[in-house]
Amino acid sequence: MAEMKNGVIVVGTGHAGVQAAASLREEGYSGPLILIGDEKDLPYHKPPLSKTFIKDAEARPQLLRGESFYSGSSIDLRPGLRVTRLDPAGRRLDLADGASLPFDRLILATGSSPRRLPLPDATLSGVVSLRSLGDARLIRELSVEASEIVILGGGFIGLEIAATLATGGRTVTVVEAADRLLGRAVAPVVAAHVRRRLEVAGVRVLTGETVQRLESAAGRVTGAITGSGERLPAQMVVIGIGAVPNVELAEDAGLSIGNGVRVDARMRTSVPEILAVGDAVNYRHWFTGEQVRLESVQNATDQAKLAARTIVGHEDDYGAVPWFWSDIGDMKLQMVGLPGGWDRSVVSGEPEDNRFSVYHYAGGRLLGIESVNRPADHMLGRKMLAAGYSPPPEVAAAGPDAVKAALAEHQHKVAAE
Repeated sequence: MAEMKNGVIVVGTGHAGVQAAASLREEGYSGPLILIGDEKDLPYHKPPLSKTFIKDAEARPQLLRGESFYSGSSIDLRPGLRVTRLDPAGRRLDLADGASLPFDRLILATGSSPRRLPLPDATLSGVVSLRSLGDARLIRELSVEASEIVILGGGFIGLEIAATLATGGRTVTVVEAADRLLGRAVAPVVAAHVRRRLEVAGVRVLTGETVQRLESAAGRVTGAITGSGERLPAQMVVIGIGAVPNVELAEDAGLSIGNGVRVDARMRTSVPEILAVGDAVNYRHWFTGEQVRLESVQNATDQAKLAARTIVGHEDDYGAVPWFWSDIGDMKLQMVGLPGGWDRSVVSGEPEDNRFSVYHYAGGRLLGIESVNRPADHMLGRKMLAAGYSPPPEVAAAGPDAVKAALAEHQHKVAAE
C-alpha cells in the first residue's frame, strides 16, 4: 500500500460510509481518515425509522457505532458538513463552510433522496417524506395530532409507515399508481398477501390510482384529491414514491454517471482514485450480468467493505449475494437474490398461515427467494445462491427440511470432488 500523506476521505455517514471507514481500519490502513456527513446527528440505523421510532415518543435513534468508536479508531468524524465541490484532478473537496480538504483516495457514499412529488402543493406543511432522522422526528410529531393520513406510494417505505401508523384509531389510506403494491420488488402472490394483511389491519389500499392535487388551509395540508375525484381527508401526507441517487457531486466533477455513479467490480469510479458505494452506485451485477442500482443495507455494507480492500491493495471483485428485508405489520419480508426474469415460481408453505416462501427459477436455475415469516428459507437461500446451487422445484415445494437435505448432499458431493 503506497503512502498517502493526505489520506482517505469518506463522504456520507449512512451505513455505507461508516462501514467504509471502519473497514479501512480493519484492513490495516493507518493513515489520515476523515468521515464527512451533512447530518448533525451521530450516524444511525435507518430501517427502524419507519417502524418503532415513529410510533414511540421515547424511542431514540439506534447508533451505528458509539461515539467512542470514531475517536478510538482515529476516524475524524465531521458531522453537519456539506461538500459543495469535488475536484478530481486536484484531489480536493470544497466544503460549504469555505474549507478545502485534500485527499489521496476518496469514497463517495452519498446515498439517495426521496423522489419529489411533482405537484405544486408538495411543500405544504404536513407533507413529508422519510429519509433521515429529522424526517422521522417530524412524522412522529405530526402523527400525534393526525387522525387521517394519506400515503402516496405502495413501496416498502410507504407500507412500513402505513402499518406502523394504522393504530390508535387513525385512518390510513395508501394510494399507489400501479395496479398492485410493491411494484416489481416482489411476486404478485406476495404483493396480494401484503395487501390483504394490511386491509385486515385497517389500512385502505387504492391501486391504479393517483393524487392529482392537495387541499390546504392556512398553509397546512387538509386533504388529497385522487385522479377519480375522491377527496381523502388528511392532516398528514407521506410521500413514498421512490428514491433518486445523490449523484450531483460526482456528476459536476465529470465522473461517469448512469442511474447512479458508475463503478467497476472493485468499486472504482471512472477516476480510479475515487471510489463509490451504496445506494448511489450503479454497477454490473455478477449474478445477472446486468447494470443495477440497489438500495439495501446489505449492498451498502458489502460494497463498503470491498472498497476498503481495494484501497489497501487487494484485487477482489464484488460478489456478495444480494438480500433485503422489510417489516410490514406482522409480516417480515425477506428477499434473497435478484429474481427478475423468472419463468417459474414455486410456493412453499401457506399464505393463509402468514408463513410462506416463493422460489423463483429461470429454467432450472434458482434466481431468488421471497419469504414471509420464514427466516430459515431465507438463510438457506443465501447459502444456496452463494454456493451456486439450485434445488429442483419439487424439492423447494416440499419445504425447508427437504431443501436443507438437498443442499447438504450437494455440499458433500462438491467436497468429495
